[in-house]
Amino acid sequence: MLRAGLLYLSEQPAVFKFVRGNPIAKRLASRFVAGETLDSAVAAVRELNARGITTSLDLLGESVHTEAEAGQAADVAIQMLERIAREKLDSNISVKLTQLGLDIGRPVCVANTRRLLERAAALGTFVRIDMESSEYTERTLALVEELHAAFPPHLGVVIQSYLYRSDADVERLIGLGTRVRLCKGAYKEPASVAHPDKADVDASFARLMERLLERGNYPGIATHDEKLITRARRFVGQRGIARDRFEFQMLYGVRRDLQDALVREGYRLRVYVPFGTQWYPYLMRRLAERPANIAFILGNVVREGVRR
Repeated sequence: MLRAGLLYLSEQPAVFKFVRGNPIAKRLASRFVAGETLDSAVAAVRELNARGITTSLDLLGESVHTEAEAGQAADVAIQMLERIAREKLDSNISVKLTQLGLDIGRPVCVANTRRLLERAAALGTFVRIDMESSEYTERTLALVEELHAAFPPHLGVVIQSYLYRSDADVERLIGLGTRVRLCKGAYKEPASVAHPDKADVDASFARLMERLLERGNYPGIATHDEKLITRARRFVGQRGIARDRFEFQMLYGVRRDLQDALVREGYRLRVYVPFGTQWYPYLMRRLAERPANIAFILGNVVREGVRR
């Protein structure tokens, strides 16, 4: 019932118009989304950089419907890279392959992704390919494998610990030398492809995390779970893994207290900074895919406020 209601609201233009025009709603949303423009996102990046935190800019939006829209998305991503370089920001970018035309056709997506990576290589920066639902997992990894040889220092990808296949995928990427961002996963997936129980997702995350910390190429450990973060810190200490061989990653506006604490302790931290006009439907769809995220986000806001 809750999922259906959230999906319904995400598709209502009148609700979107109200939320975008309501000062209170926009103030609440601004905690988790860095505005609608690249200028507002850059301002958020500067603030985070000043706190010793690196970032990854993420223009919200998913599947496009025409080759022109896919090309425009690639153009905007290139503008993001150029802005980062011009203003000497400590940031990279994240993109979804469906933004670059994967649903239109693989050749379109490959051409746009290659064009983006060529610019990243020229600027000496990095592009992370976000992972979408499980129907895109193999296509995403296959494309990353195809392009990795030409852009090894400039291309990375995301692995979701709740998928059963992720053990094999992590080994595949370690062998390739590709940088991996490990997260739990937020899409609504069937039990046939993903662990339905949180305990199993957490156990998978811990197992894959330790494998990446020990043998991976500068992995990103993307979690706000203090138990998993403590486990990672203990693991690298026991194995003598240097802190410059990995980074923790978190979401914009979530557990800012924990973000600052990790930086004070000398760990590297990257925050994902989403922005763009599609923030309302994006957030509603993410909540619909996993309604437990509502309690998670609210709980983190309350916890942070209490600690302050």
